[in-house]
Amino acid sequence: MKADKKITVFYDASCPSCVKDRVNFERIAGKRAVLFEWFDITGQEDALQELGIEPFAALTELHVQDTNGTIYSEIDAYSLIMRKIPLLMPLGILISLPIIKPILGYFYRKSVKKRLRCEGRLK
Repeated sequence: MKADKKITVFYDASCPSCVKDRVNFERIAGKRAVLFEWFDITGQEDALQELGIEPFAALTELHVQDTNGTIYSEIDAYSLIMRKIPLLMPLGILISLPIIKPILGYFYRKSVKKRLRCEGRLK
């Protein structure tokens, strides 16, 4: 990976648990945290659409852009960033397995929608 190319993680900085997850990820990543650039999706609808990411999807699913410009979402996005961190690599591989990925995806979507409803940002 070139030093100037980073993986962009699109996250909701207005979500306290998302910010906490970012801090925890960076702590676990250690020196490898420099491989990632964090993009706050709040108020960035036009920028997201230019990248082909629907703003509502960005709110309800994690999106990641790799160093080649490919966009990944949901469990694929988590798997991609986890695979870049040695400590998380086995988990990144595990969550992408065909039997596990759809189950995790279901519970992930359910928990995100519940969080957004509790915050009053989703009906």
